Amino acid sequence: MVVYVKFFELLNRFVVWHRLPTFLAVANLGALREVLRAKNLHNTSDIAVSEPAGLRAVAPYDPLFLSEREEDGQYNDLSKPTMGNAAFGGPDFTLSNQGARFGRNIPLNEVDPVRDGAILDPNPRQVSNLLLGRPRNADGSNGFQPATILNLLAAAWIQFQTHDWFNHGNPRAIDDDPFDVPIPPGDAWPGGKMLVRRTRADPTRRVNDGAGPETFANAETHWWDSSQIYGDSRPALMQYRAGTAGKLNIDPKTRLIPLDPTGVEKTGLTSNWWLGLSLLHNIFTLEHNAICDHLILAFPEWLHQPDGDDKIFRVARLVNNALMAKIHTVDWTRAILVHPALQIGMNANWWGLAQESVKKTFGRISASEAISGIPGSQTNQTGADYCLTEEFVSVYRLHPLLPNDVALLSYRDGSRSRVLKFEADDPEDPDLIVGPFAMKNALRDERVTLADVVYSFGAQSPGAVTLRNFPNWMRRMRRRNGQQLEEFIDLATIDILRDRERGVPRYNRFRELFHMPRISSFEQMSTDPDIVRTLREVYGHPDKVDLMVGMYAETPPEGFGFSDTAFRVFILMASRRLKSDRFFTDDFTSAVYTQPGLDWVNNNNMASVLLRHFPELTPVLQRVANPFAPWPNPPGTIPN
Repeated sequence: MVVYVKFFELLNRFVVWHRLPTFLAVANLGALREVLRAKNLHNTSDIAVSEPAGLRAVAPYDPLFLSEREEDGQYNDLSKPTMGNAAFGGPDFTLSNQGARFGRNIPLNEVDPVRDGAILDPNPRQVSNLLLGRPRNADGSNGFQPATILNLLAAAWIQFQTHDWFNHGNPRAIDDDPFDVPIPPGDAWPGGKMLVRRTRADPTRRVNDGAGPETFANAETHWWDSSQIYGDSRPALMQYRAGTAGKLNIDPKTRLIPLDPTGVEKTGLTSNWWLGLSLLHNIFTLEHNAICDHLILAFPEWLHQPDGDDKIFRVARLVNNALMAKIHTVDWTRAILVHPALQIGMNANWWGLAQESVKKTFGRISASEAISGIPGSQTNQTGADYCLTEEFVSVYRLHPLLPNDVALLSYRDGSRSRVLKFEADDPEDPDLIVGPFAMKNALRDERVTLADVVYSFGAQSPGAVTLRNFPNWMRRMRRRNGQQLEEFIDLATIDILRDRERGVPRYNRFRELFHMPRISSFEQMSTDPDIVRTLREVYGHPDKVDLMVGMYAETPPEGFGFSDTAFRVFILMASRRLKSDRFFTDDFTSAVYTQPGLDWVNNNNMASVLLRHFPELTPVLQRVANPFAPWPNPPGTIPN
């Protein structure tokens, strides 16, 4: 292994990995992952607890924990029951409801919010205005740069997944020592003052306890367990279950999740709600219920057992969750990273280099994850308690993916009806698709079907993850409490501030810590003279450039939807989310999932999920290699 790693470290001094021939590039990625696993996993769980009242109580052991996921993530790791657990009750956790801390991908002595500049240096609002926001075109419209390798379903999917993975909880109150962001001259920010609330503190530590760098806790489970659907507490889950045959609540007339009194679907996590999230929550609720029917067909006796509803639900959740993890690995990731080495590498993460046909026919032919894939291999925490990391959160700041609006298109002929809005002066605007009633607004015209909404997302592109492509509607968002306006926020400003506040290194130091060369000039960051000039004007020195700005400025490898710098965190954490979870490794077995359950995971993907619930989309989907790539016009129609 040492020789293997050293060979590629030497080779990469002359040729970067993504410019190597495909076979060598795949081998290079394996060596890089070994280096990252050895050097870029750092425990924050070892930092002493200085506020014992904030510790989470451990639930009493129950034999059911061996074969079911717990809503709060406890007992996923049987040796450390609270590893990766959530703050009970969701984002409003209190001192007595502690979730597991976020870890780090950098040494703890590198966690320093002011290492390369003060928190407000340079002014994050100025960064937002000059380098992030979409500029106005000559006709007054927002300049939208599309990501032509993806469709809008891919943008909705990644937010759907990140809702499962991480959530720092609601920030501290606006009067609790907020950041006072200066308003640049000529900036027409409402009220002329911008206060940004700080991240909620870690409830297990006193302020300035001297035990180590500041830490933060996750309000969601760290595990890849579909908590965005199933919730992270028992009460959240039970309002969603139908109470019979293991199923989740679906309105039989609309085939949609019922709404609560505020107009939001009764599902696990509904923050930052919009039509894309509503669509995916509904699709995978339908998929859960289809899995239940599949299990009942295989095991009809379960229906008549006293615990039959719970047993069916338990297995269906495992199967639905594993299918989503597989879809993310072999469908979504291969859509946003179409480089040939990643087409092989991500498929190998799930199936192994021996490939799908061999694993389906013979099962695992090797204990090696490289040969036979991670699912079914041995669990390995790689020397650090499993958790997601602050750096992982940072590289998933992908807000430029969201467009300015969404046109409703007919799956039958591609014709356009209404254009749906992300912002409106009236929160009850019937074309608004952010917040309550998002799906109801989209379907208010009886001629529009759920299949039309799915097709609309498949046929339109998201935004490219690059500078000057952050949606302007997100840079002047109304945060509401019901109908009452609480505050305006600039999400681009907040994104910049969050990385600084949480001690995520700025771009140059980050690259160095992830074994990449530093950038010595602004010209190395962009080929656009105006971008180079603005970077110099705003930052003065390359070492001060924020991580997010540097990643957006960077020219991605060919076929990449984001930067190689972001990819370094991805290659480490993408496989770790599978390798550290016993339900994808040691317990990915027929004894836990049942054989019909494993067959469902193995034989399905995003295309089959969509076709199962929307068979009318067959003429379009059968002409698409990847459901997250742009969909063609319906057969027989004239291209737009």
